[in-house]
Amino acid sequence: MGQLQDKYKNYRDPQKYIQAGVYPYFREITSKQGTEVTDIDGHKILMFGSNAYTGLTNDERVIAAAQRALEKYGTGCAGSRFLNGTLDLHVQLEKELAEFENKDEVLCFSTGFAVNAGVIAMVVGRGDYIICDDRDHASIVDGRRLSFATQLHYKHNDMQDLERVLQKLPQEAIKLIIVDGVFSMEGDLAKLPEIIELKKKYNCSVMVDEAHGLGVFGRQGRGVCDHFGVTDDVDLIMGTFSKSMASIGGFIAGDSDTINFLRHTCRTYIFSASNTPSATAAALEALHIIQAEPERQERLWTVTNYALKRFREERFEIGETESPIIPLYVRDIDKTFLVTKMAYEAGVFINPVIPPACAPQDTLVRFALMATHTEEQVERGVQALKKIFKEQGVIK
Repeated sequence: MGQLQDKYKNYRDPQKYIQAGVYPYFREITSKQGTEVTDIDGHKILMFGSNAYTGLTNDERVIAAAQRALEKYGTGCAGSRFLNGTLDLHVQLEKELAEFENKDEVLCFSTGFAVNAGVIAMVVGRGDYIICDDRDHASIVDGRRLSFATQLHYKHNDMQDLERVLQKLPQEAIKLIIVDGVFSMEGDLAKLPEIIELKKKYNCSVMVDEAHGLGVFGRQGRGVCDHFGVTDDVDLIMGTFSKSMASIGGFIAGDSDTINFLRHTCRTYIFSASNTPSATAAALEALHIIQAEPERQERLWTVTNYALKRFREERFEIGETESPIIPLYVRDIDKTFLVTKMAYEAGVFINPVIPPACAPQDTLVRFALMATHTEEQVERGVQALKKIFKEQGVIK
């Protein structure tokens, strides 16, 4: 056995939870992602662990669009966008997304993670500054780690702390504030109006990750930037296709000069194979549906508001969430895993959130809504979780 194997042979944290029968990861699903899914044993499970906010992952129009692209273009492009892997379909999606986000241009990537990891590393460098919220997504964290810029952070949604950081920085230096529009674990929103005020006061730039905002907030689901009316003041807008857009991939939207620079320098773009034709077509069709069916977004908010009301009535601790992401705080790692297992056995699929995704004292299970959920399904979920949380002494 070599040194590498020696280093990891004692990593047995997962095995501890497997042996205890509460390991909550890699649960096998044998059906489409919908409000109910089928597990490996054929059981029907209510799905409250998905990011498919618009409920389009099993929409027949999206599936048909992907099938048509598969027939026309094949299974893949066998190369990067930089070389042989650009289809007219990719260009069409980028043009329509640029119009949707009210930005000059858009660049599409194979995953949302690749957007943050690549873009952040390229747009700021030595002599520049990155300023992040403490609870920014892991892809933002990894992107800033890859940059040669000086890395700073501020307490979650604490504008006084952000200003404290900015006050110490040179006025003439490039300073990029990067923030999630919707924080994916807690469900609360970035304070974008206040961030934009500080941007102007201290001569900064701003990048917003709209992964969980697209399809949910703003006009026709344009996101949190549109929701707050600050799109023109946000320099870069990032989004993913793997949530509301029922596919896989991501994009960055911005001014023509910045996008031109990224198109020719961003390593996760030019050294990655381009997104598959079927995934690109699915995202494009989902974008069309989101714009054409505002009632889908309205339905999402109807069921979200119902769920928020019911969890509060039943005295769950749900924090400051303002979105279809509802954190149910457990505040104990072992109990978080146990609650997740018990919920699954009761027919409710939820996701555990433990460190490093949160602080040890803030562990929770994440309950997320789709536009296709019904109030009856939500109520079944609430009742099942109420029973479990009371049994475990999490709520009285």
